[in-house]
Amino acid sequence: MNLNLKAKKENTYDAIVIGSGISGGWAAKELSEKGLKTIVLERGYNIEHVKDYHTAQKAPWEFEHRLRESKKVQEEYYVQSRTGQFNEATMHLWANDKDSPYTEVKKFDWIRGYHVGGRSIMWGRQSYRWGDLDFEANAKDGIEIDWPIRYKDLEKWYDYVEGFAGISGQNEGLAHLPDGNFLPPMEMNCVEKHVQGRIAEHFDDRIMTIGRVANLTQNHKGRNKCNYRSLCSRGCPYGAYFSSLSSTLPAAAATGNMTLRPNSIVNSIIYDKEQKKATGVRIIDAETNETIEFYAKVIFCNASTLGSTFILMNSTSDEFPDGLGNTSGTLGHYLMDHHFKVGARGAFDGFEDQYYYGRRANGIYIPRFRNLSEKRSDYIRGFGYQGGASRGNWGRGVAEEGFGADFKEQMTNPGSWGMGLTGFGECLPYYDNKVTLNHNVTDKWGQPTLNIDCEFKENEMAMRKDMKESAAEMLEAAGAKNVKMYDSDPTPGLGIHEMGTCRMGKDPKTSMLNKHNQLHEVSNVYVTDGAAMTSAACQNPSLTYMALTARACDHAVNELKKRNL
Repeated sequence: MNLNLKAKKENTYDAIVIGSGISGGWAAKELSEKGLKTIVLERGYNIEHVKDYHTAQKAPWEFEHRLRESKKVQEEYYVQSRTGQFNEATMHLWANDKDSPYTEVKKFDWIRGYHVGGRSIMWGRQSYRWGDLDFEANAKDGIEIDWPIRYKDLEKWYDYVEGFAGISGQNEGLAHLPDGNFLPPMEMNCVEKHVQGRIAEHFDDRIMTIGRVANLTQNHKGRNKCNYRSLCSRGCPYGAYFSSLSSTLPAAAATGNMTLRPNSIVNSIIYDKEQKKATGVRIIDAETNETIEFYAKVIFCNASTLGSTFILMNSTSDEFPDGLGNTSGTLGHYLMDHHFKVGARGAFDGFEDQYYYGRRANGIYIPRFRNLSEKRSDYIRGFGYQGGASRGNWGRGVAEEGFGADFKEQMTNPGSWGMGLTGFGECLPYYDNKVTLNHNVTDKWGQPTLNIDCEFKENEMAMRKDMKESAAEMLEAAGAKNVKMYDSDPTPGLGIHEMGTCRMGKDPKTSMLNKHNQLHEVSNVYVTDGAAMTSAACQNPSLTYMALTARACDHAVNELKKRNL
């Protein structure tokens, strides 16, 4: 008995953070800096900043398969390899699908990274605020439920997280894309500037700006500015982009209040029906298969959208037989992702005497311009574009039947200019886009897995038609030649912006979380990753996860001081 009491005391903290990715890193930083003894439980293996970026400086010919797929990829990474960010240089940063399977009731590309830092190492870093256009959308359209917050609730927290993370970008004065606390913007190249000017000349309702990106354009908070290598997905030895490893976890560690425990798969949250609170979590040690319990006054779920929802679903009790805090029956429903891989591309004559510096780890952005003041009849909500212009390089000669000195000389000169625009569109929240537990298929550690049943529907398909036609329209107005529209297979998941399944709302009967990201029915459990989203907007969501997390941590600490948790 004494040994058990001692073990419980050693495993007791003020706060537990589940996950160490973008939102988990922020929870670790904020709670630790506010004086809470915090344990961060990461299901994957440990990675140390700089030391473990072992492919960051390698050239393509230094890899055994020259960055191509091997037999191991086909056997163990059959889902992860669907994303363009997966290759031999980054393979170790993606989840092993054989160890952690799931069932695609409908095709869904669940792209995951199981290691310290999570997907904050491999993310695309595009960082945009959401505005009241987004937070009011459900209420105005009569779609599902209203958000319990508005832009004013997050504005100062956007300022706060941007100031620490370091976001470069250009303020544009758009009400529906709020300006931010930016470092100097990256520069557009000559063709992009040309297209920007022609869009402004031909379209009163559209602008083109440089992407707002979590890459530093000047030294910031002890981190070095971007070197324009565009090898970000391998991990940046210079700390030139925001990740948990380069930024929030070191800040948390500096307080002396954080304990980081890798290889800790959170299986469930422990609920005490007498206290009506969660008392801790139950983990499986990924290396030993040992089951261990940790205890705390407050728990933050930041295991990613589907990771957090799995944990809540797997946390059953007499009080909550369908998952922790799930009296509403909404847990697992309203899964969303942005639909993309649709747009247009074209070629540009001229500009042969101009080039650009390095490999800019960023592109252009055309903010949403549909369904603002004038409403369309074929679909609701809207989309934005990402993309950029570039010149062909020596790679254009790979498939050519050329040889000899003239051919080699030709390949040392840049090719022609081209530009592409790719749309990212909003997906509506649908009840039947859902995940459920599958007890018949288990993972490497004997846990149930997820069934994912999700698809894009009529509104998204109608939007895609406009997305490709509008992209072509802008390129043609800018003088592009040979403009071609494209629309690839629109299945969810590949946007890697999965959201929903544990949504915020005003009414416990129709939502899981309140306006502070607390479970309505278990007030000391907070969910601040993508699971909390009530709608999807069309902007990249990670910056909003950061702001929601910092805000929720502030609330949790104040509630602990008042002894309300």
